Amino acid sequence: MINSNQNLKRRSSKKNKIVPNRDDRHDLVQFRLAYTNRVKLNDSITEVKGVGPEAAKKLNNLGLKTVNDLINYYPRRYDDYSEVLPIAKIMPGTVSVRAKILQVKGRYVRRGMHITEAVASDKSGSVKLVWFNQPYRAASIKPDAEYFISGQFELNYRRLSIMNPSMELVSLFPVSTARIVPIYPETKGIKSLQIRKIMKNIMPSIKALKESLPSWLIVEHGLISRAEALLAIHFPENGDELTKAKKRLGFEEVFELTLASLLNKYQIADETALKIPFNEKLAKDFVKHLTFKLTDSQRKAIWQIYKDLERTQPMNRLLEGDVGSGKTVVATMAALMAMEQGFQVAFMAPTELLARQHANTIHRLLEPLGYGGQVSLLIGGLTPKQKTEAHRRIKDGSIRLIIGTHALIAEKVNMHKLGLVIIDEQHRFGVEQRKKLQAKAGHALHVLNMTATPIPRSLALTLYGELDISVIDEKPVNRKPIITKLVSPTDRLKVYEKIKKELSGGRQMFIVTPLISDSDVLDVASAEKTFEEVQSDFSNYKVGLLHGRLKAEDKAKIMQKFVDGELNILVSTTVIEVGVDVPNAAVMLIENPERFGLAQIHQLRGRVGRSSDQGYCYLMLDGNQPPSQRLRALESNSDGFKLAELDLELRGPGAIYGTLQHGQLDLRIAKLTDTKLIAQARASAQNFIDKKESLSQYPALHKNVSALQAVTTLN
Repeated sequence: MINSNQNLKRRSSKKNKIVPNRDDRHDLVQFRLAYTNRVKLNDSITEVKGVGPEAAKKLNNLGLKTVNDLINYYPRRYDDYSEVLPIAKIMPGTVSVRAKILQVKGRYVRRGMHITEAVASDKSGSVKLVWFNQPYRAASIKPDAEYFISGQFELNYRRLSIMNPSMELVSLFPVSTARIVPIYPETKGIKSLQIRKIMKNIMPSIKALKESLPSWLIVEHGLISRAEALLAIHFPENGDELTKAKKRLGFEEVFELTLASLLNKYQIADETALKIPFNEKLAKDFVKHLTFKLTDSQRKAIWQIYKDLERTQPMNRLLEGDVGSGKTVVATMAALMAMEQGFQVAFMAPTELLARQHANTIHRLLEPLGYGGQVSLLIGGLTPKQKTEAHRRIKDGSIRLIIGTHALIAEKVNMHKLGLVIIDEQHRFGVEQRKKLQAKAGHALHVLNMTATPIPRSLALTLYGELDISVIDEKPVNRKPIITKLVSPTDRLKVYEKIKKELSGGRQMFIVTPLISDSDVLDVASAEKTFEEVQSDFSNYKVGLLHGRLKAEDKAKIMQKFVDGELNILVSTTVIEVGVDVPNAAVMLIENPERFGLAQIHQLRGRVGRSSDQGYCYLMLDGNQPPSQRLRALESNSDGFKLAELDLELRGPGAIYGTLQHGQLDLRIAKLTDTKLIAQARASAQNFIDKKESLSQYPALHKNVSALQAVTTLN
C-alpha cells in the first residue's frame, strides 16, 4: 500500500532544486541506453542489467520473474529528499545537500561496532556524516568528487550530524538521494537500493509501454498515460506528479475489477441452471423442529436464496454473517430444497476439521425430517473402504448432500445430479477447483458462497460486484455479548483464578498462541510451550494440544474429545479460527494478541459464548508496549462489521484482504475511502460495456480483467 501524500515528507522548494527536471533526466538516460536493447515485458528478469542469477532467485521470492512483474512492483512508501539545500541552511530533520567529502575515517568501538565518520563541505559550510556498521564507506569515497547526500540531520553525542545518509555521485539521475525516493517491499538479500537501480535500467521499457485504456476514458477523466504513471510511481519528480500517477493507477485498478465483475454477472445471466422450486411446507417443517428461533435477518437471507433457486438463471450469492450469526442453518435450508427435488448439493469446507463439524451439525438439523441418511462426509481422512462406499452412493444418488474439502473435486467422485454448490469461506478455494465441480455437473450451478469475515459495504461492492449479497447482521436471541478484556502479564494469575471458576462450573476454555513451537527470533508464546505451562498451572484439569502439524485424524480426535467434554482446556494455534462450534466453551485466552489482526481476533473470540452462558475473551499482552487502538476497540465493540470498518480505516483493505483473498484482488493504489474515484471507475466500466468496446483491442486490459474474472466466479 502506497502512503498517502500527507505521509510523504514534503519540503520541496523550486528555487532550491538543483536536480534537473524529468525531461532532461529521461533524455540523458535514453541517450546512455541508446545502444542497449530494450528488454521486453515477458523477458526474464535475468535479461535486465544488474540482475544476476543470485539476485534473480531473491527477486523470485518477491514474485518477480519477468520485466512486467518488475514494472508492476510498486513502492510501499516514499522518502522526500528532493530539496537540495546549502549546508548552512539545513535544519534538523530530513535533508539533502550537494558537497565534497574532505575527510573520512573509520574505527571499531565496543562489542565490534564499526563507526565511519566524515566531513562534507560546500561553499556555505561543513557537516559531519556518521555511518554505523558500514566499514566499506571509507574506501568507497572518491576525493574531490561531488556527492548528493541525503538522510536525517539530528543530534548525535550532542552534535548535529547527518546519520547513516545515502550518498551517490552527483548525476542527472540519482536514485537514492536528492529526489523523492521510492521505498520498496524487501526480502533477505534484496534492499530498496538494489531494486531502484534495477528499475532505472528498465525505464526505456516503461517509457515504451502502450496505453491500456480507451482514449475517450483517459480524456473524460483527465488521466495521464500508463507509461507516464508508471514512470512517476517509481521515480516521481515531485508530489504533484506522484498524485497524478496514483490517480491514474488507482482508477485503473477499480475500473478493471468492476469491469471483471460486470462481465461475470452478464455471463452468468446467459447460462442455465436447474430450477429448484420452493416447498413452503418443507421449510415450515424444518423451522418447527429447530430448538431456537430464526432471526429476522436469517429469514430475509433464506427467502432471497429461495427466490434465486426458483430461477434458471444461476444463483451467485454471497451469504455474509458475523461469527455465530447462524449461516450454517440458512445454508442447510437452501440445501434441503435441492435435496427434496432429487438434486445433489456439494458443501465445500476449507478444512477437514470444519467439514466434520458441518456434517455433524447438518445431519442433526436434517434428521427430524428424515433427510439425515442422505448426508455424507467426504474427506481425505476417511478409510479406503469408507471412501469407496461414499463414492458409490454419491454416484447412484442415494447421497444428496456431500460435505467435504478438496476431496469433492477428485476425479473418482461422480456426481449424480449436482444442482447447488455451497462454499464455506469461499476465498479459500481457487477458481480452478470450483470449475472442476461445475464440470462434474455438466451445466451451470447455483452457487452460495459464505464468509464469516464481515466486509464493509464499500469493499464488498468493489470485491464482489458480480455477486448478490445477503447479510446476517443479528446474533441469535439467547446470545450474550462476549466480555473482552486486555490483560497485563502481571495480572495473569488473577485472570487464571477467574478462569478456574468458570472451569469448575463445567465450562471449557480455548488458549490460542501465534506459534506452534518456540522461535529463536520471535519472543512470543508457542502452543507446545504453553501446553506444558498450562498443564502445570491448571493441574486439576485435562488439557489438549491442537495445531497444524498434527495429522488430520489426530486433529479430529483431539477436537472430538474437546467437543465431548473429555478435555477442559484446548491449547491451539489459529486452526480453530473459523467455524469450530463448541457451545460449552466459555473462555478464550489469546496470547500475544498484537501478532493477530483485529478481524482474526474477532473470529477467534467467536469460538466462545455460543450458548446462553456468558462468554469471556482475555487478550494477554506481551508487556513491552501499551495496547494499540485496534486492541482497545475489541474491549468495547463486539460488532464485526464495525470492527471491519475500523480495520479498513486504520490499516487499509489489506487488513481484510488478508483474511479473504490473497494476490489478484489487492488494491495497491486505490483507496476505498476515495468514493469519487471509485464511483467514476464503476460508471466507466458500465460505459465500456454499453459502448460495446472490445477487450481484445486493449491487450494489457484484457489480460488483467480476464485474471480478475477468474477470482470470484465459478464460470
